[in-house]
Amino acid sequence: MNDSEALFYRHLALTSDAPMGLSVTHAEGPFFYTADGRRYIDFISGIAVSSLGHRHPAVIRALKQQLDKHLHVMVYGEFIQKPQAEFAGLIASVLPEKLDRVYFVNSGTEANEAALKLAKKHTGRTKFIAFKDSYHGDTHGSLSVTGRDVYRDPYLPLLPDVHFFDFNSEAVFGAVDEQTAAVILEPIQGEGGIIPANREWLEKIRELCDANGVCLIFDEIQSGFGRTGELFAFQGYGVVPDILTIAKAMGGGMPIGGIVSSSKIFESFMYNPPLNHVTTFGGHPMSCASGYAALKTIVEEKLWKEAPRIEKKIRAELKGPGIQEIRGKGAMLGMVLESRELTERVVSRCLEKGLLLGWTLHSNTLVRLAPPLTIPDEVLQEALTCIRESVEAGL
Repeated sequence: MNDSEALFYRHLALTSDAPMGLSVTHAEGPFFYTADGRRYIDFISGIAVSSLGHRHPAVIRALKQQLDKHLHVMVYGEFIQKPQAEFAGLIASVLPEKLDRVYFVNSGTEANEAALKLAKKHTGRTKFIAFKDSYHGDTHGSLSVTGRDVYRDPYLPLLPDVHFFDFNSEAVFGAVDEQTAAVILEPIQGEGGIIPANREWLEKIRELCDANGVCLIFDEIQSGFGRTGELFAFQGYGVVPDILTIAKAMGGGMPIGGIVSSSKIFESFMYNPPLNHVTTFGGHPMSCASGYAALKTIVEEKLWKEAPRIEKKIRAELKGPGIQEIRGKGAMLGMVLESRELTERVVSRCLEKGLLLGWTLHSNTLVRLAPPLTIPDEVLQEALTCIRESVEAGL
């Protein structure tokens, strides 16, 4: 055990009693490398973060340039900082007209916290509608609208007046009323099992929100920035939210999140009182510089068009005994295996062979498949061969 490993186990507050414990030394493109000299294919992109791969040249260049200018200078929203302004402008330019303002935060759960507050402030209401098996984060507000009791129960009581319904169920329609502040959902449930929303269902929810003055919040923290074959998943549905939450791939590997909404809705954060939602480090200039470079690369190279290529290859290669289903869209897919035991054997064997996969938080039989959008064909083939052989060996 080297010094870093000893310090990790002695002084880091761990999130489980059995961390993976890989000692990473460096990363590049679709690979990361460990202290024992091994190379791993990152087939989960750091949980949908490294969509450009690790250390994309444009991102590294932007970080080095900003490092020579300034770091933090003031809390968010007071000083004009070029990286923030340019990044906000670029985000607005690739979204529908009504999503014209960005509020920068530090993470996905912070984005959802801010979105819930914004909906309450804008509507003057307290009722939220959310969905079973959803995942919106681990802070109190975000957890309050996360539809998984195993994570909620240890922290009860949470926010009151939150009502859960089955995803894609028509039972929710009668609950969207004039007492509702917001409906919050993922267009494609991520941790809930890679479950896409039905188009007609989503259209009906949009119609009901419009009729009752309800904010529709789309959590695209995992599905955004090209992963589903569109720049954002909602664009494939033709249904535009009132509030969009983003993070993960947003920063090109740097920590950042954001909420995007209209100028009118965001006025709620400016008055009665001013500064009623603030953040010290939100929109950090390094993260904004990195995020701008990442999004500019995605847009200029149309990298969302790589997602269907990846999906087609995965679906063609991963089928047969033991594999029950490939579900999802683009490069946001889930492989459903026939048993927990097989799933554990496959994930473990792939790791031994140098391929990092991951289970979702909510399923014992679903394996996350979320490679970088920039993954070369030969590396994609190497990964899929490893998975297929591991399934065959595990049966």
